[in-house]
Amino acid sequence: MLTGIGASGGIGIGKVLIYREPDIRYADRAVSDTAAEKTRFAEAHKRFCADTERKAQSMAGTAAEEILRGHIAMISDPFMRSQIDERIDGGACAEKALEEVCDMFIAIFSGADDELTRQRAADVEDIKRHILQVLLGIEEVDLGSLPADTVLAVSELTPSMTAALDIKNICGIVTEKGGKTSHSAIISRALRIPSVLSVENALATLTDGCEVIVDGSAGEVYTEVDDALREKYRALQKQYAEREALTARYRGKATATADGISKELFANIGTHKDLESVLEADAEGIGLFRTEFLFMDRAAAPTEDEQFEAYKSVAVGMQGKEVIIRTLDVGGDKEIPYLGLKKEENPFLGFRAVRYCLKHRESYKTQLRAVLRASAFGNLSVMIPLVTCVEEVREVKALIDEIKCELDGSGIPYKRDIKVGVMIETPAACMIADLLAKEADFFSIGTNDLIGYTMAADRGNADVGYLYTVYQPAVLRALKHIISCASAAKIRCGMCGEAAADEKLLPLLVSFGLDEFSVSPVSVLGVRAALAARTKAECDRIAEKALALTTAKEVEDYLKNPEI
Repeated sequence: MLTGIGASGGIGIGKVLIYREPDIRYADRAVSDTAAEKTRFAEAHKRFCADTERKAQSMAGTAAEEILRGHIAMISDPFMRSQIDERIDGGACAEKALEEVCDMFIAIFSGADDELTRQRAADVEDIKRHILQVLLGIEEVDLGSLPADTVLAVSELTPSMTAALDIKNICGIVTEKGGKTSHSAIISRALRIPSVLSVENALATLTDGCEVIVDGSAGEVYTEVDDALREKYRALQKQYAEREALTARYRGKATATADGISKELFANIGTHKDLESVLEADAEGIGLFRTEFLFMDRAAAPTEDEQFEAYKSVAVGMQGKEVIIRTLDVGGDKEIPYLGLKKEENPFLGFRAVRYCLKHRESYKTQLRAVLRASAFGNLSVMIPLVTCVEEVREVKALIDEIKCELDGSGIPYKRDIKVGVMIETPAACMIADLLAKEADFFSIGTNDLIGYTMAADRGNADVGYLYTVYQPAVLRALKHIISCASAAKIRCGMCGEAAADEKLLPLLVSFGLDEFSVSPVSVLGVRAALAARTKAECDRIAEKALALTTAKEVEDYLKNPEI
């Protein structure tokens, strides 16, 4: 049996087809006719954009369509194109220039602290690979005609690859790369194909034509299949289909526990273009709008009007439902070239998020002014990232008051009682949660950073990966303390980290008193169904036992089956 990350639930039983990317190695050479080489690249760029647009049209209405159109926008960005032309002018061939610029952006995105930003590196890698194929005259492999019950084994499932797939005949996907929020995961979930990602040496271990069972829920791939195992998983397939049908019944229903305690169920987005997926998921609001994506893949910061239009479109689209806009969370590990950020030895403890914004007041005022202007068109709230002290909250609120006065003087409308909340994602914020609760209108717990900072563990470091888990007793106690402080101050407490969608953890969060859960759109209905399955008393019983345990493994093992 092979193990990996269960990224898209369900059971797939079929025969393996291994897909290997074509060889895109090239002979580096210096060029003298730089004008001709730039024309060569321009023609490859034009061909790539046309091919990608055709693929996007073939995937209309899916997650892959938006991702593919983003690829066109990214490679067409004037800054990216100018960097490529600059290298060609310096004598580099088109392949080398493309590779150097793409690798620069890959390094920038790979160093980010959140998975969604890091996923942009996969976008750039996909773009690089496919333009190199065009430059080298390599034709794409046809994946449009596959036999029924195919389990596709691939290094990484890319959006461009997905557009060519014979989806109806694929029953499972196995990849060597990708996490739960990677494009591979997003696409496979959108296509409702059972998928296991990050299976080490999958392509070397599996063989074409061998029968396997893909358990996308457990993250397991069975390579030795007999009649008994096959029948067992046929039965599980039926159970999973029944559960999916049950989950779908929660569309349009209010979010509440089994005994009627109401909760708010929101969705996380990266850009205003994600609005459609939020509406489709039946989310009750947006708990995290990551505005840094508006600042990426550009030669200069977005103007106030550009930001205003993005925020306004979401505010209008949500039709009065709350939209929580996190102000720019950038700096250190989220490098954006035009911001002139310094290289730091320890970016996780460096000049980032609200620290950066408060030192660049004019650009921060531009963003806050855009949010305030957009708030006249819907129910917007502001959220401050990476807060570690009360002064930061007070300074941001003072800046907002200053902008309100300016808008009043210009006769520009805005939501006068706009809420200002803070992300609780550092041990410092956790320790002074009672003080911050007196300054903030709401809390939103960012578990991704909170776990890392609390456990002093880098989530990207496999050697300390065992420490990076929400089930660590220290993390659970931190969550309980934060929620208790919010409750005592009578302010709302939400959670926008990955843990908010962890169905094993939900009973503890209900018991602690979490008010709002903000998850990826694809997780909304599953979380609603899970919340409706238990009463508060049942959740209290589970939480009491879990908090009495002393190790993360004990906690997780217990939460897998708390009825025992």
